[in-house]
Amino acid sequence: MADKNAIFEHVATTLSELFDIDRASITLQSHLGEDLDIDSIDAIDLVVELKKYVGKKISPEDFKSVRTVEDIVNAVADLMAKDA
Repeated sequence: MADKNAIFEHVATTLSELFDIDRASITLQSHLGEDLDIDSIDAIDLVVELKKYVGKKISPEDFKSVRTVEDIVNAVADLMAKDA
């Protein structure tokens, strides 16, 4: 089970690589739409990548209330904890 710091590092690196975002500009408080310019199509790509990391199916319900990077970290941590 990864801790939230490890999850954040993975999410931030993934966002940086997938969407060509400066890694240093990604914080827990970064708003996906306003700060990082991530739209709903980008979010689907992100979920596909996170599914590989989590190792299980991710339903849209798990991510419908995600607005910030911290929301993503918490959602991934919750998913990983379900089977731990």
